[in-house]
Amino acid sequence: MKIAVFVSGGGTNLQAIIDNIKSGYLEGIEIAEVISSSPDAYALTRASDNGIPSKVLRSADFENKDLWDNAVCEELARTGCELVVLAGYLSLLGPRTVSAFSNRIINIHPALIPSFCGAGMYGIRPHKAALARGVKVSGATVHFVNENYDDGPILLQKCVDVLPGDTPEVLQQRIMKECEQKILPQAIRLIADGKVTIENNIAYVKEA
Repeated sequence: MKIAVFVSGGGTNLQAIIDNIKSGYLEGIEIAEVISSSPDAYALTRASDNGIPSKVLRSADFENKDLWDNAVCEELARTGCELVVLAGYLSLLGPRTVSAFSNRIINIHPALIPSFCGAGMYGIRPHKAALARGVKVSGATVHFVNENYDDGPILLQKCVDVLPGDTPEVLQQRIMKECEQKILPQAIRLIADGKVTIENNIAYVKEA
């Protein structure tokens, strides 16, 4: 199965996908292209180091969002990808792309949706909000993408304890390593194996 991975920053979740392909866990998965919203994203270096094609598609480089949306959709069609994976991607995809790849776009969010999600909740912010609220557990969510931030069907969630003395940065790293980098490859595996169905905005995983 060909996938396209969208990135905006360091690409730690992209690296987790690459590592799981190399280990054989994601056997049969090919990253057709890495698409970045920033020319400075270190994720592009990770792609280059692993021989993966990449492209920068910034909405700011187009006259309007519709033209950018069309360019993204056409680029995905060109790659022949079957699944779009948003791995630390900070932009909201356009309606044409979301419609063309309905139920074929997943995102990793660094909190347990529906908590600490939605517009503006990205990067370190969900972890700051979680600590400010005093939650005892936090984690990450893989969900399908629709037209709204963090609103599509939830596929997988994994949590960790919030520990005394946690800072947002410490919590962010623990969730990244123990949650995000585990469930994102798992979600790709489940979808590739045809084990996921969606009914009434709820994602179901078939038992083995």
